[in-house]
This record gives sequence, C-alpha cells and structure tokens, in this order.
Amino acid sequence: MNNFLKTMLCISIINFIACNDDTDNNNSIDTTVNFKYTNTIKVGGEGAAEISAYDKKTKKLFIVNAEAKEISVYNISNVATPTQTNSITIANGAPNSITTYDGLVAIALENDIKQNNGTVVLYNTENNALLNTFTVGALPDMVTFSKDGKLIVCANEGEPNNTYTNDPEGSISIINIDSKEVTTLNFSAFNSQEDALENKGFRVFGPNANLAKDVEPEYIAISDDSKTAWVSLQENNGIAKVNLVTKTIEAIYPLGFKDYNLIGNEIDPSNEDNKKALRNVPVYGMYQPDGITYVKINGTGYVISANEGDTREYIDDKGTDDEKDDEDIFVNEKRIKKIDLDPTAFPANNDYKNEANLGRLKIALDIGDTDNDGDYDKLYSYGARSFSIWSENGTLIYDSGNSIAQKTLELTPSTFNDEDKRSDDKGTEPESVEVLNIGNERYILFVGLERTDQVLVYDITNPFSPTFLSILSHNGDEAPESLLVIPAKESPNGKDLLLVSNEDSGTVSIYQNNK
Repeated sequence: MNNFLKTMLCISIINFIACNDDTDNNNSIDTTVNFKYTNTIKVGGEGAAEISAYDKKTKKLFIVNAEAKEISVYNISNVATPTQTNSITIANGAPNSITTYDGLVAIALENDIKQNNGTVVLYNTENNALLNTFTVGALPDMVTFSKDGKLIVCANEGEPNNTYTNDPEGSISIINIDSKEVTTLNFSAFNSQEDALENKGFRVFGPNANLAKDVEPEYIAISDDSKTAWVSLQENNGIAKVNLVTKTIEAIYPLGFKDYNLIGNEIDPSNEDNKKALRNVPVYGMYQPDGITYVKINGTGYVISANEGDTREYIDDKGTDDEKDDEDIFVNEKRIKKIDLDPTAFPANNDYKNEANLGRLKIALDIGDTDNDGDYDKLYSYGARSFSIWSENGTLIYDSGNSIAQKTLELTPSTFNDEDKRSDDKGTEPESVEVLNIGNERYILFVGLERTDQVLVYDITNPFSPTFLSILSHNGDEAPESLLVIPAKESPNGKDLLLVSNEDSGTVSIYQNNK
C-alpha cells in the first residue's frame, strides 16, 4: 500500500471513530430538566429586589435595590449560603436596571427629574470602583450588554410628567465601551409613518403627542452576533428593530391583536362571576410585551415576548379605579359597563355590561370606535395573557393562547384566586421571559407571572409547538419582576440556575436544575 492510500485510510478511521464516539458528540449531552427550589436571598422589603445580574468572573450577584437606593451585592460562590458584600451606593438618580459582563457592571439611573436625561454608570465588579459615567436619554428603563461585551444598549422610556405637560421622546442609547462614544437614537424618522403603523395595530395615543414622543421603549433583546437589537414598545403595542452596526432604528413592527373569540384563546373576563372558568368573548387583546428575549434555534433567530399589557393614566385624585373622572389629566381605560356599545355589534339582549359577563373588563379608550360615532364597535383590552414567539422581522410564529391561565387553573387552583381577582385587568400578567440553551439541543423557556407569584416552564425546542413542563412556585406574595438564567458552564456550582427577583417580597429565589 502506498503512502497516499495509507494516509487516506488513517483519515477514514479517525473520522469513523470521531463520528461514533458518544463522549464527543452532542448525543452525550444531558438535557434533563428538573428545576427545584433551593433557597432565598432576603434583600429587604418591597422594592428591594427588582432586577438581578450575575458576574461569572467574581461569582457575585448584583441586585437593584430601589428601597435602599443602592445595588445590593451578594457572593454566591456557594449557592447554598450566599453572603452579602459591599453594596454600590447610588448618590444621584434612581436605579432602574442592571447588567454585567466579565468583571463589569452597568447600572441605568433615571434623573431626579425623570424627564431629563438619565445616565448609565459603569463599575468594576471586583472592588465596586466607578469606571465611567455616560449620559443617555430620559428615564433609562432597561440596560444590557451586547453578547460580545463591546456595547451597552439602553432603552430610555421617556415618560411624561404627572401633568402631561412635558413628554420627552422615547429613545435608545448605544454605548461603545472602548471609545466611550454614546449614540442616542430617537423615533422621529417614523413620525410620517404613524397612520400606516396604526392601521397594523400600533398605537400612538398620548395627548398632543407625535410618534417620537409617544413611544416608550421598555425592554431589549440582542442577537447572538451582537449586530441587532429588538426593543419592546409596550404601551404602543410594537417592537422596534435596531441595527447596532449602523446605529439606526431599522423598523417598527406593529404586533396587532389577539382575538379572544377564537377557540384556544379563551379568557376569564370577570372577577365578579364567582367562576374560575375560561370562555370566548368578543374582545381583542393588545400584546403589549414587557420583557423580551432572543434565541437562535437550528440557525433561525426568534424574539420571545411576555405579553403583560400596560395602561397609561395620570390622575388628579387618590380614589379607586371606579372614581376616575373627566377632571383627571389623562386616563385611557374604562370598564365596559361604563362605555357606550354599538347596538349592532353588541346587542343589548346579550347583557354585555353585566359585571358577571363583560362589564368589569377594562378596555382601551383610544381604539375601537371604528366609525367615529361615539360608541364602541370593537373592544380592545390590555395585554394578551400569554407569551409569544416572533420571527426576527415581527411575524407571529406562536402564541400560547390560553395556556397560562389554563395551566395555572389546572395545577394550582388555590393560587388561581389571585388571577381571578385580576380577571378584569390583565390576568396573571406575564412579566418576563428567559431561555436556557442546553448544548444547542434543548431550549427551555421560563415565563414569570407577576400576579400569581409563579414561573411557568416550557420546552421550546420546536418553537412552532412548545410543550408545557411545570410550574415553579415557592411562596406567595412575591411578584416576580425579572428572571435570570445562569447556565451550568457559568454557574458557581456547575448546575443550571434560575434566579427570580421578587418585587413585593424583596427577595431573590434560587432554583437549581437537579438532573
């Protein structure tokens, strides 16, 4: 046998061994999922634990503690016994969000006058040394590092003042860490597209506001290659796509509406019907996502949204919802029992205004009077009571329909009481979403439910047909505000971790994947 044939034979043998060695190929990956509650970090009282970020370099957990006006810091190198270390005191402004990357921690601070420009401050995670301060837009509400750690991206909500006389533009700031350059993008280029976007389900509805002023960027998701960001525009019912290379807002994707009259989309619209039952109703839901995240599965990218919903109101009085009146500054919701319904679309004999029927359900006032005659021909409620999976260009791939309410009712009927109390509002209020990628083989979605103090777990390896797995719940009255996934390769104990930051209880709950 000549040398060439010997060489080819050796290569063939090596390739055969490599392809059939279970220790080296992906078949050896353990994709078992069995998350169990481990323990709780008690940070403080209400508002003491809103957002958390983990630094794998120092094994420290950084927690936005609005109650103490600081960033509380815990060493979690031993997950069973976290220890508190020196906090980062916030002298000026209020902390809203936090993010970490390889020894750096960035904090979004709103101005004491929240309509003025805010800041993002950058610290060293080892010694809490301040490294840089960057000026961003008004009311920075969410901040995150790009996946490569070269950029910090900040969503600046730009909320109006209490009298709605000062309404700054919503914006997105892109910070280059090396050059220290800050680019803040506004939405003025889309003012001329307002009508076209509204026809597709986008909303611009603030008093005397154009699109650039009305948008309120909420949450950011970034692609794996760090070239693209998606930003939820919650109140406006849309998602913006941002090119991080050219530093431009490429598109706004209106999210449209969810038809609660379709099979699979049933809701419980009343908290006064003495029933914990779901039914079809002639109402539409606005998706209005809060938290969003990005995941690439089998080479295709997806944006996943928690469709919480949010209203906008600025009131003069301190009364209850039912006492809001025409003297208030701006209120954009009413119960169906208090509005005029079109008699053809909503026949009187169906008794829609009855509180046990649809009367208690709150709907948006800026949309639904299709013929402008003063009564409502369609009804649009806040949020979609679900999570959704979207393409990178805003096409709906999957919506969980009534799965969240259904599983909450089936598996934990006692806690559904809290959801039932909120039936006239937004149900369980899906607040946040995070994905655990297990070896590029299995993808696990966590959905935080603010009102029922739970986290739902789904397998989304097939994003067109997710599978429900379980509900995680430790203690009532927690109100999960944000979720943080720490994969095993970055975890302090080599286990997949889920950390749940709870706004009401001021705690961080730790769940561990016990394979």
